[in-house]
Parts: sequence; structure tokens; C-alpha cells
Amino acid sequence: MRLSFLDRENEKSRLARALSAEEGTFCCLYGRRRCGKSRLLQETLPKRRSVYFVADERESSLQRAALAWTVAKLVPGFDQVDYPNWNSLLGRWWQDAPLGAVLALDEFPYLVKPSPELPSVLQRLLDQNRPKPLHLVVSGSSQRMMMGLVLDASAPLYGRAREIIPVKPLGAGWIGKALKVSRATDLLDSYSLWGGIPRYWELANDYGGGWEAVRQLVLDPLGVLHDEPRRLLLDDMRETAQAASMLALIGQGCHRMSEIAARLGKPATSLTRPLHRLLELGLIRRDQPFGSARKSSKKTLYRLDDPFLAFWFRYVEPNRSGLEAGGVTTVLQEIRRDFNRYRGETWEHLVRQAVARLVIDGIEWTPGSRWWGAGMDKIPLEVDLIAESTDKKSLLVGEVKSTITARELKRAEVELELKVERLPISKSYRRIVKKIIVADTGVQRAKILIPGRNVFSALR
Repeated sequence: MRLSFLDRENEKSRLARALSAEEGTFCCLYGRRRCGKSRLLQETLPKRRSVYFVADERESSLQRAALAWTVAKLVPGFDQVDYPNWNSLLGRWWQDAPLGAVLALDEFPYLVKPSPELPSVLQRLLDQNRPKPLHLVVSGSSQRMMMGLVLDASAPLYGRAREIIPVKPLGAGWIGKALKVSRATDLLDSYSLWGGIPRYWELANDYGGGWEAVRQLVLDPLGVLHDEPRRLLLDDMRETAQAASMLALIGQGCHRMSEIAARLGKPATSLTRPLHRLLELGLIRRDQPFGSARKSSKKTLYRLDDPFLAFWFRYVEPNRSGLEAGGVTTVLQEIRRDFNRYRGETWEHLVRQAVARLVIDGIEWTPGSRWWGAGMDKIPLEVDLIAESTDKKSLLVGEVKSTITARELKRAEVELELKVERLPISKSYRRIVKKIIVADTGVQRAKILIPGRNVFSALR
């Protein structure tokens, strides 16, 4: 089921503005697979003056023939010539294309891999024909290659793009519209399963978006998403075994570099570069206590930064043998027994993201963090949410719960008060704002509560 086009208004307006410029422009889109790059191009490209071509892994000669056939729809007779190289084909495009035309090359890395000279050919043509109003757009799912082709100072195309647009997963607030759910708990369940990848939402919609979709798409060895992490890594890694092992360990609870290194049997120093690569690709994130120096590694934890990957490495990867042996129903039952704990972790991260977009008690806040360490009484203390006001005068201290009853609320209020009293950094602020953020609650009109619908609305 194809979803209606969601969000992307900023990306769309920037791309449309560039493609309507009076002189030729070069634009680049990149981001992980299934995030909607192709859909963004299709929604934005001017229909009557664009050539949209999706590259694949065929030989260059076959790709040129296919591109020439596509160009011929806009430039009659373009495919009646045999083009022996990219210079001849693209040179003719710049010569014969109507003014204002757009050439969009999707999955551009597939063209470059067998023809490494292609970026240099494009550089020369762009530099020679800049005043002529012809536009070029390249897009690709290999973030490593796309960033290397455009952002690396030694690359031929460096410095020539008018727009470089990273297409990232959509915010959690959009999943309700995509999967037609509105209750905060249903939104949380859906986001915990599928994350912010629009194509996953489309696929899940075909099976009702819930557990049947998980069974058919993810757990079944024939499912479209059963092997998705391997495909993601193949897009951006020359060697995937170590990266997959690190993601699996993080997904199953090894969050410190020392733990990961010990499980892999390698020195921690050897993991610095692969961890940085996974951070750069947005597959993992650093988790540090509020107020700690960013470069401090002693308290740094690593977590999977995509809910779908977190779900897959927590539940699918350790059960692959059982799933291959036909144990889908058994694994699904195990997942459902543990799911509340898993979605609670997802909810905490969403709340921390949303704080900077919420006005709480009339105050604007910086992004939220966790805090852990020794309390005022020297006893270990953990706090779900800490955020500083933008004027640095107030501190938000919060407890994050996926559900809560009236009785649990009273106990949570007492516990929150005690945590504030024990929190060492509390004394540094004029005002302490205490809140409990809950995805679903039957408790009404409690001033200390922030309902889940506010969080999801903020994450649009």
C-alpha cells in the first residue's frame, strides 16, 4: 500500500528552489535505504522537463543504453546513438537538452562503481556549463559513497552542489497518520516495531501494521525485512562481519566499549574507527549522563539508534536458528512477553528527543538526557530525564513511564521528590521542574503529568 507523501516539506522546498534557478545547479540527496529519497524526487521533479533514471548493478554499457532510452522521452532520437562512454552521452545531454531540464540519477553509486571516472566527467561538464540552465541531481543509499563523492575535499564534485540534502527517517509523530492509529500506546507500539522508515510503514500497512505484520515481514525467513540489517550494512561497509557483530552485542545489552571489546576478543582501541563509522551512519548513538564531557569515554554507553534495528537485534538475530526451523509462533510469543520492557526503553528515548520541542511550565528546554552516578548520599542514582532550560536557570527532572495507574502515580511522585533531593546538580539551578511523562494513563488533571500525545505531537 503506497502511503500519502508525509512531511519532507523543507527538503522538498529546498530542492524545488534549486531546480528552478536561472543557471544550472547540482544537487545531492543521500540517506539509508527505504527512507523515501526516490519518492522525494518523484514528488519534486518538474514533470514535463525531467529525466528520472534509477541505476542498477548492470555493466556500464547497458546502463548508458537504458539511460539514453529514458532521455529520449524528453529529447527525441537520443537513443538512436551508441554512446561508447559517459563523456559522449552526458556531453550530448548538455548540448541537446531543453533549457531548464533536470537529469536525476537515482542510486548514483551503482553508476560510479564500474565507472570511477564518472564524477570527473560530471565535474568538467558542470564547470563548463554552469551558466546554462540545466540541472543535475544525484541520489544514493550508500551513505559512505555519497558523502565521499560530494563531501570529501579531494573528490571531483566537492564544493559544486547547491544543495546537499540528507534524507533521514521520519519523526515518530508521523507514524500515526501512516498506520492510522491515534492512541499514544498504539503509536508507541508501532514506532517501537518499525521506527521512522516510511517504506517499513507501507509494508506493515499491508498486514494491518501489528503483530501479523511482524510475523510475515520480519520473523518469517521469507519475509521482505527478515534480512534487512545485512542489506543496510552492505550498502555502506566493505566488510560487514565486525559491524554486524557489534550491532548484535549492543542490541543484546553490551553498551560499554570495554564490554563489546571483551566479547569480540579484541582491544578496545581497535573498535574506535568501526564505532565511529556506525555513529556516522546513524545506526548507533552515544548515551552519556547529563553534564558529562562529550569526549569522556568512561561513562559513554552505545545504543542502537533505530527502533527497527533495536527490535531485530534484540529478538530476531538471537533466534535465527529457531526461525529457520519453523519456530515463528514460539519466537513471537517470547517477544510479546518481553515487549513492554523493550517499548519502555523506546519511550524514554522519544521523550528525551521531544523535550526540546515542548514548552513545559512556560519554559523552553534543551534536549533531554539521562543521568546516572553517585547521589548526594554517595549511593548510586539513576534519573530517566534531565534537561536544562535554554536560559540555564531551570532544571527539568523527570520520570518516564509507558503506563501508570493512580496508585502508581502517587508512588512515582514520592520517588521523584527523593531523586531530586539526592541529585547533586539540583543545587546549581534556581528552579526545579518535576514531571512524570506517561504514554498512557487513566489519571486525569494531574499537574505533574505530561501525556504521551504531547510527545508524539512534538515529534513531527
